[in-house]
Amino acid sequence: MAGKITHYFAGGNTAKGFCNLFESNMQGMEHIYLIKGGPGTGKSTMMKKIAKVWNEKGFDIEELHCSSDPDSLDGIIIPSLKFGVFDATAPHVLEPKAPGAIENYINLGDAWDSNLLRESKEKIVDIQTELSTYYSKAYDLFEKGLRIHDKLEEIYINEMDFEKANKLTEELIDLIFTGQKSEVGEGITRHRFFGASTPKGVMDFIPNITEGLNKRFFIKGRAGTGKSTMLKKLAQEAEDRHFDVELYHCGFDPESMDMVLIRELGVCVFDSTDPHEYFPSRHGDEIVDVYEKAVTPETDEKYGEEIAYFNQRYKQKMKEGMEHLKTAKVLHDQLEDIYIKAVDFSLVDQYFEKLNQKIKELQE
Repeated sequence: MAGKITHYFAGGNTAKGFCNLFESNMQGMEHIYLIKGGPGTGKSTMMKKIAKVWNEKGFDIEELHCSSDPDSLDGIIIPSLKFGVFDATAPHVLEPKAPGAIENYINLGDAWDSNLLRESKEKIVDIQTELSTYYSKAYDLFEKGLRIHDKLEEIYINEMDFEKANKLTEELIDLIFTGQKSEVGEGITRHRFFGASTPKGVMDFIPNITEGLNKRFFIKGRAGTGKSTMLKKLAQEAEDRHFDVELYHCGFDPESMDMVLIRELGVCVFDSTDPHEYFPSRHGDEIVDVYEKAVTPETDEKYGEEIAYFNQRYKQKMKEGMEHLKTAKVLHDQLEDIYIKAVDFSLVDQYFEKLNQKIKELQE
């Protein structure tokens, strides 16, 4: 019987630029392989192949998706074997802590025909320069969107009863944690994204990540109504009680939190508002409405025109930013075409076999 595959992002295209959370998810790993190589050299394909083989053997797998191409993988983890393989090329450059002892490099550059690549040197450099430009444009627009979003937050902050919001948080903490303490260990917090701004638009893996949980709390509210603050307090409580915590950052503003998940308790609490709006769909799902409980009644109506204006401007900046991510994806595909023609994939297959053998040895 196949194991479970959990999907998430460990890197994001955000209003603060590219945000890298890879190392947080490498905690506890004892066997790490860092792959170096250009676009189109088979990094993601190799990782998908390993994930498929070992998932079909019954192992749970974590697949870390690429925010610039969500169909590609940036990494895979087999938690029970403390084993992981990661793309260690820009923008997620990963530095080893104990080279050779924990981390090992795989250089797919060994499979390149360097002469062929040299013939396309100028084109490669030009495309790389263009790529950087379009990512910078996207991040700049996301940052402008965040500044507009701040204006939206101000409206609701001024109408918030923070005493009521704190009381709501305390009630939730009591409901989840009273009498509970981890029976497993000291607790590790892993930082992730459940969603990302991608060339395909905003997407998330919430249904997959929360599959099998007994209790899901859907936080409803508005910008600036303290949802992220509530989640940070819940995460702190879980850490104080030594639970392993999955803390999911906002893919737009990584300093904000969108979800806290404690698998030992089978519970998660998440910001269930646009662009990741979900509603209860199974037993154990519950809505917690911060707007209803802690915001001055009829705030939406009172500031209707301003709210609509800021919302429209914010969404427009996000849309424009993602158009630049689409252009970057087209350019990346052009780079891949150049590299694919210069790669000896039989050598890449040999690396796959070596990795597969390493995993077999860990299993024994």
